[in-house]
Amino acid sequence: MKYVIGIDLGTSSVKTVLVNKQGDIVGEATASYPLIQERPGYSEQDPEEWVKGTLACLKELLDGKQAAAEDIEGVSFSGQMHGLVLLDEQNQVLRNAILWNDTRTTKECREIEAKLGDSLLEITRNAALEGFTLPKILWVQKHEPELFAKAARFVLPKDYLRYRMTGQVAMEISDAAGTLLLNVPEGAWSEEITTAFGLPAGFCPPLVGSTEDTGTVLPEFAQQSGLSPNTRVFGGGADNACGAVGAGIVRKGDALCSIGTSGVVLTYEEDKSKDFGGKVHFFNHAHPGAFYAMGVTLAAGYSLSWFKDSLAPELGFNELLAPVGSLPPGADGLLFTPYLVGERTPHADSVIRGSFIGLSGTHRREHLARAVMEGITFSLAESLALFREAGIEVDRVISIGGGAKNPVWLQIQADIFGIPVVSLKNEQGPAMGAAMMAAVGSGWFASLKDCADQFIGYAQTYEPVPANVETYSRLFKLYQQVYAATRSLNEGLQEFRG
Repeated sequence: MKYVIGIDLGTSSVKTVLVNKQGDIVGEATASYPLIQERPGYSEQDPEEWVKGTLACLKELLDGKQAAAEDIEGVSFSGQMHGLVLLDEQNQVLRNAILWNDTRTTKECREIEAKLGDSLLEITRNAALEGFTLPKILWVQKHEPELFAKAARFVLPKDYLRYRMTGQVAMEISDAAGTLLLNVPEGAWSEEITTAFGLPAGFCPPLVGSTEDTGTVLPEFAQQSGLSPNTRVFGGGADNACGAVGAGIVRKGDALCSIGTSGVVLTYEEDKSKDFGGKVHFFNHAHPGAFYAMGVTLAAGYSLSWFKDSLAPELGFNELLAPVGSLPPGADGLLFTPYLVGERTPHADSVIRGSFIGLSGTHRREHLARAVMEGITFSLAESLALFREAGIEVDRVISIGGGAKNPVWLQIQADIFGIPVVSLKNEQGPAMGAAMMAAVGSGWFASLKDCADQFIGYAQTYEPVPANVETYSRLFKLYQQVYAATRSLNEGLQEFRG
C-alpha cells in the first residue's frame, strides 16, 4: 500500500493527514503554536514554530505504524495565505512572520493605490487590503530599514516550510496570487510593481505549480521526521485553493460555501479576463491554468457564536437551533446583517456594524436564531450575485464547515442561493486538498479532476423549494438596502463604541 501526506499549515495549528490510494485517511496528527501579538493590530509568528509543529506531526504519523516511511510517495502543503517571511542571502529568517490577520498596514495600502492607480486591479485583479503581503513588505521597508536592507527574498508560510524540507526556495502560484505582486491573469511576477516599490532583483522567488515536483526530503529533515529522504515534495497551494480542491471544486459550474468563523464563497473559473473591479478576490487556482473568484463574509459563523454566547450560553448549538426549522422563511419579518466586525464582500468596510431589522414583541429566541442564519447566508449570496453578474455560471454549491452540519441551514442555503446545495461524506478541508496535490504529483492521477472523482464523496443534496426561493428573493432585495441605509448611522455611533 502506498500513501501521500497532506500538511495544512494554519494560523493556530498544523494538521497532517495520511491518505491511501482510495482516498481514505488512515492517520492524522495536529500540533498547535502561539501567536505573537505585541501591540493591538499586530499578529506575528516565529516560522521555527511551524517547522517544530510539522516535525512533531510527521513523527506521530509515522510512529503510529499505519505506513512505513518508504511507502510514502509524496508530501504537499496547504498554507495560511499572505504571511510575510523575509530571508537574507543565506535564507535565514530575519524577523517574525507578519500574518494575514495583521492590520498595521492601512497607510501602506493607500500608498499602493496612489502609486499604481488603475493598474493595480489590471495586474493583480485584487484591491489593496491590509491582509495582503505587499503592504507588509512596505511596512518593514519603512519602519525597519536596516533589517530590510539585509532581505534578499521573501516567501509565504507554507513555502518556507517546503524550503526547510527540501532546501529549495520557491513560491507556489496560488499562494503568490495573494501577494499583490503577481500578474494574476498571466501567472508571472509583475516587474511594474516590483520596480515601482524598489524591490531588489530576485526578491520574488521562482514560481512553481501546485502539483509540481520541488525535490526530495533533505537527509536532516528525514532523520528528524522519520520520512524517507526519497520522498518527493510537491508545490501545494493556498489554504482556500486547497480547501476548494478538497471539496472537489475543480470544474466549471461548481462553487464552494465554507462557513467557519468567517465565510467564503468560491467558484472555479477558466477565463483569465474576468474582472470584478476588486469587489471579490480573483486568484490563480491550484488546477493548472485555472482561477477562482472568492467573496468573504468576515463574521459568518462568528455571528452565530456571538448570538449563542450572548443570549443562550447554557445551550449547545443543536439545542439552540432545534426550533428554527419550524419557522417560515424570513423569520416572521426579521432581518439580520452580520457586520459584527465590519464586512469584506461586497462592502470593504471596517466601520459598518450589524443590526436586527423588524424586531417586534412577537419574536422569540428562535426567530432571532433563524434571522442570524439567514443573514449570514444573504451575505454569502451577495458574492454569488457578483459572480453571476460577471457571467460565471454556478450550477451547484458544495457546502462545508459549520453551515454544513445543520440540515435546516443547508436547506436555507439552497433556497437563498436558488440552486442545489450538496454536503460531503467526509469533510477534511485543505489538508485533503494538499494530499490530493501530492497524489497527482506522484502520478496516481492525471489531474486534480480525476483525483476528485476518486477521493471526494458526496452526501445529501438539498434542492431549492420554489416557494421559499421566491420569498427569499424578495427578502434579499431588502437585505441589500440595509447597508446603505445604516452606513451613516454606524459612522455616527462609532465614537460611542467601547
